[in-house]
Amino acid sequence: MDLVIRDARVIDGTGGASYRADVGLDGGRIREIRRSGDPRLSGRRTLDAGGLALAPGFIDMHAHSDLALLRDPDHSAKAAQGVTLEVLGQDGLSYAPVDDRTLAEVRRSITGWNGDGSDIDFDWRTVGGYLDRLDRNFGGQGIAVNAAYLIPQGTLRMYAMGWDGRPATDTELARMRQLVAEGMEQGAVGMSSGLTYTPGMYADDAELTELCRVVARYDGYYCPHHRSYGAGALQAYEEMVQLTKAAGCALHLAHATMNFGVNKGRAPDLLALLDSALEDGCDISLDTYPYTPGCTTLVAVLPSWASEGGPEATLARLRDDATAERIRHHLEEIGSDGCHGVPIEWDTIEMSGITDPGLEAYVGKTVARSAAERGEEPWITARRLLVGDRLGSTILQHVGHEENVRQIMRHRVHTGGSDGILQGDKPHPRAYGTFPQYLGRYVRELGVLSLEECVAHLTSRPAARLRLPDRGSIREGYRADLVLFDPDTVAAGSTFENPRVTPTGIPHVLIDGRFVIEDGRRTDVLAGKAIRRTRT
Repeated sequence: MDLVIRDARVIDGTGGASYRADVGLDGGRIREIRRSGDPRLSGRRTLDAGGLALAPGFIDMHAHSDLALLRDPDHSAKAAQGVTLEVLGQDGLSYAPVDDRTLAEVRRSITGWNGDGSDIDFDWRTVGGYLDRLDRNFGGQGIAVNAAYLIPQGTLRMYAMGWDGRPATDTELARMRQLVAEGMEQGAVGMSSGLTYTPGMYADDAELTELCRVVARYDGYYCPHHRSYGAGALQAYEEMVQLTKAAGCALHLAHATMNFGVNKGRAPDLLALLDSALEDGCDISLDTYPYTPGCTTLVAVLPSWASEGGPEATLARLRDDATAERIRHHLEEIGSDGCHGVPIEWDTIEMSGITDPGLEAYVGKTVARSAAERGEEPWITARRLLVGDRLGSTILQHVGHEENVRQIMRHRVHTGGSDGILQGDKPHPRAYGTFPQYLGRYVRELGVLSLEECVAHLTSRPAARLRLPDRGSIREGYRADLVLFDPDTVAAGSTFENPRVTPTGIPHVLIDGRFVIEDGRRTDVLAGKAIRRTRT
């Protein structure tokens, strides 16, 4: 054996009871498991676990590391959490497939998520090219953790028909269907949407259904950020269930929660809807992060008509006083579709990231507080930030409910997803803390989940959704993507005040049997690769 992990408390990812064992690794795989009382395994190297929990590597089902993995060989934000695989291409906006025009536009539109990409050589245009780039990054070594990819529907629409807020023509829809098929053939695991983000939100259900039919042909799944997490949340969930049922496509609900005051205490309504669909034979899963605030860009809360035509058109509307007043009216009095149909409450909007250094004084404060400090109305402050930062600002939205978070994470189809945006001066702490937050706060401190059940949510369930035949469980022959942690001390180090702090209680993380975290420190190993769709 290359390595024997001796006397570990094995939590195998199935949800079953843990057990003590020696686990032998060889050639990047789990070669043998010997339970306590059996003859000991021997290897060229031995690591005494001393009763630490040994689990499969955690799978982040909702990540925004699309460029971070290319620019940062360390990537401790995820590696130190025990994450061994991230799913990219989320919320309908990412960097493949594109042409030159689309690439320039998508870079502008999600600067707040990933930076402007000026430090990246965008030498790909297809899904396969992006996955190949992950594999050959950093001189052919690879990337910090494994990564799978969803085809972003908003980018498809941008590619095929620009930013027009109208139904697709037959020719445009045929082009999008072709792009989905090509992306799936090249290794994508499914398709995502951002249905409160432009231009993806302009697609009607008929258009989305046709694209999902293509995804279903390849046994992939549809991952929508659906049309409302606020006033119309339950109807938006029902829309996605019915849409994928008609398409015969598996459904994975992104950052599934019930937010804003209108949804306080309404998690049981969502879970009843999902249970009914599951009993009817629908293939559904979901992910959540274990925090109440959300995170997005400031421009995302605007009404969709204000963003039609792309970023430059949006900025032109914001600079025009009459149009800016119309935007304010929709935001503050009607409730824009970008803000989930709920009139905006500026004291819930905290600035978390600014691209213009001259605006850094706003970071860490709500828009309401900054406005009060300047003796002006909140919309005046927000408009200044949108124009001055050229739509690049990120925000925290303090609109969640703890009881909803706890109830949804108990559900039998729940998985973990950080939705971690790594940009900004004060990013959401979920980017660095989601997985230890589950294990420390929600397992050890609150008892919302048992340890074995929680590990299953973070490992085998997402592996099953991704159709991974040899990951997500500790079994002989499976990939040696593993995490050793101390259930008594594991905790998120990141906080809202200090969000870029790595966890405690996770001393070892391995990918393909190689240490990426050893004795609590990041090694120089780049064991991550692109994980392509398993062909069926």
